Amino acid sequence: MMRFWLFAFALILTYPAFGGVRVVVPNRDIARGQVIAEADMTYTQINGQVMAGIATSLGDVVGLETRRTLRAGETLRLSDLRHPVLVAKGSTVTMVFEAPGVVLTATGRAMSEGGLGETVTVQNPASYRQISGIVVGPGQVQAQVGGALNPSAGNRFAAIRR
Repeated sequence: MMRFWLFAFALILTYPAFGGVRVVVPNRDIARGQVIAEADMTYTQINGQVMAGIATSLGDVVGLETRRTLRAGETLRLSDLRHPVLVAKGSTVTMVFEAPGVVLTATGRAMSEGGLGETVTVQNPASYRQISGIVVGPGQVQAQVGGALNPSAGNRFAAIRR
């Protein structure tokens, strides 16, 4: 009798309606560097628990770029994806500095690459100083004067405004 209950319990845990989790998987092999479209993905049912960081929604992956080759039918980790590169290393970018009542723009050279919302390092070609900024568009980086990104710059600009 005990063997019957163990079998029934194991069957319930492995049956998709009871113990399964729906995850997103590629429906074809996707090469490294490709941007994922909705047509590239499908859902599949995984029995048991799913590790943290596994994609469970199309909204989590569509429009992102692959960091590695993705195989059809394999689970997809969110760490395998990134926002498409909008700022390439070595490219000329526009840096935007905003403070209350003031907007400054300058050109700089990207010292690292990044996608939308990622932090990159930009070098000022005149002073060779480097700042960190957040990518806000193709070739555009946002830095806040006096903010957490460049606190010493805020002090220099505050002295100029006096």
